[in-house]
Amino acid sequence: MKRARKYTDNVEFSPEDAGRSELDFLCRVLEAVIDAGATTVNIPDTVGYNLPHQFGALIGNLIERVPNAGKAVFSVHCHNDLGLAVANSLAAVNSGARQVECTINGLGERAGNAALEEVVMAVSTRHDVFGCNVDHIDRSQIVSCSRLVSSITGFTVQPNKAIVGANAFAHESGIHQDGVLKSRETYEIMRAEDVGWSTNRMVLGKHSGRNAFRSRLAELGVSFGSEEELNAAFVRFKELADKKHEIFDDDLQALVTEANLEAENERVKLVSLRVCSETGETPEATVTLNIDGEEKHVSASGSGPVDAAFKAIESVVQSGTELQLYSVSNITSGTDSQGEVTVRLEQGGRIVNGQGADTDIVIASAKAYVNALNKIFTPEDREHPQV
Repeated sequence: MKRARKYTDNVEFSPEDAGRSELDFLCRVLEAVIDAGATTVNIPDTVGYNLPHQFGALIGNLIERVPNAGKAVFSVHCHNDLGLAVANSLAAVNSGARQVECTINGLGERAGNAALEEVVMAVSTRHDVFGCNVDHIDRSQIVSCSRLVSSITGFTVQPNKAIVGANAFAHESGIHQDGVLKSRETYEIMRAEDVGWSTNRMVLGKHSGRNAFRSRLAELGVSFGSEEELNAAFVRFKELADKKHEIFDDDLQALVTEANLEAENERVKLVSLRVCSETGETPEATVTLNIDGEEKHVSASGSGPVDAAFKAIESVVQSGTELQLYSVSNITSGTDSQGEVTVRLEQGGRIVNGQGADTDIVIASAKAYVNALNKIFTPEDREHPQV
């Protein structure tokens, strides 16, 4: 601790598995590190073992018993092995903790960590209980952050996830619908708009114009650097509208994301894909790729249409990568929904994620694989520039 303080004025100390540590020993350790210069002491429930009343009492005891507790910020870091990470974190806040270590969508080791969106909205909604505020956090960005993290990591958000799940503000029961229409507070303890859900019901489709398209994306926080970029995105929108009757906000965000992803496709481009899948027969895929300006055609068979497509692509590029993750999720509901695919590839210790979206899940998979390959082929120092 003393050595760390030579280089910075702000040092955090975190005793592993504090939630199961012997209390007297833990108090002595914390007193010593605070004396040595720790500005934050972070109490972790490393294996998610504690119950809320136990963890809250632990934090209260530490603040009371450690003689120099007032010289450091008490923080907590809870894991979700028993599904209690948020509850334990909130119990700690009620007992004097001033910092909560949490993650967007609750991502983390094993069953995850405390979900940022749940902690923030619990403290905000129940200010009468916690008596503190989270005004430094822009809550209107919660949903967009959740979507971004889900897209990057490939871990989809379950529909019934609190705050950011697709069903978080959906009301199906007749009596609930009637109550919400008469007075929203009857069945909603927070406003959907406050966390970034849109209440706009304007439907875009094949007859929608460029201005409606631009306006809706502007409302979603998406802008274009030039008229050419807008026109290119609008062409994609029209192509999608020919496949789908209604275009939802999630479709628009996926469309813009895909445009950004294709901008990275410097060496490999998917020109065409044909897949044959028949009961009792081995699926086969025929792929045309543009590699460094040269078109190449190849066919391969596999255990399924996606497997066949990946093998066909790999037979041409011969990247030597290993597939670490293949994740599929539907962007919206309905049989005409776009499928969003995340592919994670590893090569020599380097790991990249690729994304692709399409109403045809096999095409979306091929797009994701090609996107990941282009990241593999991009020099690492270019992908992560030194600042």
